[in-house]
Amino acid sequence: MHFSDIDDGQSFDFGKTSAVYSKYRDIYPAKLYEILKELGTAEDGSSWLDVGTGTGILPKNLYNPHAEITGVDISENQIEYAKNYAEKHNLNINYFVSPAENTGLPDNKFDTITAAQCFSYFDKNKIIPEIKRMIRPGGKFIIIYLDWDSGDKIFSQSAALIKEHNSLWNPDSNANKFMFEDFFPDRQTNVYDCGIPFTQESWHGRMCACRGTLASMDNKTFTLWEKEHRDFLKTVPDNFTVRHKLFVTVFQF
Repeated sequence: MHFSDIDDGQSFDFGKTSAVYSKYRDIYPAKLYEILKELGTAEDGSSWLDVGTGTGILPKNLYNPHAEITGVDISENQIEYAKNYAEKHNLNINYFVSPAENTGLPDNKFDTITAAQCFSYFDKNKIIPEIKRMIRPGGKFIIIYLDWDSGDKIFSQSAALIKEHNSLWNPDSNANKFMFEDFFPDRQTNVYDCGIPFTQESWHGRMCACRGTLASMDNKTFTLWEKEHRDFLKTVPDNFTVRHKLFVTVFQF
């Protein structure tokens, strides 16, 4: 994928990160799952669609066998990892490969539709009517964005190392701006400060799973960056937190 307004149009493919993505990007704070449950996501008898599901992080953490749960993603690799996890843990989740803008799913099908960490990648002229088409009257569309705090010392040093090897990567891509746009009526946006715990290894994995490294670097560049990043992490405590902001926007239909 590539977008003119993201990383100066540099191509990236999260499918290249699937192994580390599935292991190291399951970092949403408990607060998010509390909010989603309060909003009725995956409650008994409901139907929930997670668009841009990646490796199925939201569905696996909010799984309810008494809800109908579907996840779609444009990346075949991402969906393969999501399916493998679901099969291994006997989760009845319907995953399939599809662009969010054209799922082919039925009209008025879902009580809840979520889009976590992905809405900035969608074609807004297509995703908006698709959401309207699929959601039931009284349903909710929820956009989620977990943004690192650029002032956090460990994040800023890790980001600087990535920029040395991938100057086009822009960690301040302003994806959070979409959290305040009125794509539909009755928008409510809340922002929460949170510290996400990491070890040296899990933070390195998180950085490997970001858009600026494995998803867009060639193998030689990635190898050079990885060595330098591991060397840097030897200078920090083994356990630490990285400051983030959690944005949750809800549209009530």
